[in-house]
Amino acid sequence: MNFERFCASSQAVVIAGKGGVGKTTVTAAFAVAAARAGLDVLVIEVEGKSGLAASFGKPPLTYKEEELAPRVRGRTLTPDEAMLEYLEDHGLKRVSKRLVSTGVLDVVATAAPGMKDILVLGKVKQLERGRAADLILIDAPAAGHAVNFLLSPRGLLDAVRVGPIRSQATDVIEMLSDPQRCQVMLVALPEETPVNELVDTAYALEDRVGVALSPIVVNSMYPDMGIDGAALDSITPQTIQADAAATDVFISDREAENLAAAAEFRALRRAIQQEQVERLTERLALPQIHLPFVFSAEIGPKEIEMLATSFTESVEAMETADSRP
Repeated sequence: MNFERFCASSQAVVIAGKGGVGKTTVTAAFAVAAARAGLDVLVIEVEGKSGLAASFGKPPLTYKEEELAPRVRGRTLTPDEAMLEYLEDHGLKRVSKRLVSTGVLDVVATAAPGMKDILVLGKVKQLERGRAADLILIDAPAAGHAVNFLLSPRGLLDAVRVGPIRSQATDVIEMLSDPQRCQVMLVALPEETPVNELVDTAYALEDRVGVALSPIVVNSMYPDMGIDGAALDSITPQTIQADAAATDVFISDREAENLAAAAEFRALRRAIQQEQVERLTERLALPQIHLPFVFSAEIGPKEIEMLATSFTESVEAMETADSRP
């Protein structure tokens, strides 16, 4: 698939997944890849604690847009700040901060579940409708909350019969229901529990929310080192030492044993990951984007750049795979 065409398939993409699968890292990599393709990208952090800015080597995001990288901007969206902006835009600037500081928003949110989420989604809709960027990426809450987050406008339609809140909910549902305006990108690790949760979330989003799903991202894939099967059987401490000696490198018995054990571990992990990828393919008929495991204690700009390259290459490889007989 042509990467520019992939980026243009929807103006807003909500990136969601089970906690710990790397959805924030995927968001950053997607943003950089899209920016390289010539798009202006706005990244939105809706929980405020994802560490998105740190991936770019920047301080934490605020409600005000900040530049994260060339052609990539970022900001947070919180219910309180969205409410303040809404009130100020409607001529209530003088009383807006008092309403929020006195807890009125929490009272309203309790009376109408989903109110806080609709304030955030309403702002996303406003940015999408106003063409704030060529591509808007939303770093969503963890998978379970993400479903409720995206269901909030439908819940409000049942709770609120008239007025601006209902209109806002209706407008957000229209955005979520139009694949050209909004899609959800789910992220998983190639492990049993994350795969199970991704499949459950995918069906919940399609059946209950009515939002279109983009290709899945399978994160942290071990590279194929060609050491499975017969190749693995040939890797022993003795063969490792012999190969090292042929290049005038001395490896002790202990080092050779550790290297052989590491090769076995890598091959077994790769085999397990492949099994989970195949299981995901069987259970969910969606294309997959594979990103490599990053052998680093922290994810920073250098790692994001590398992952952005892998993201682009994997998207472009999908078209080649689809065209095979």
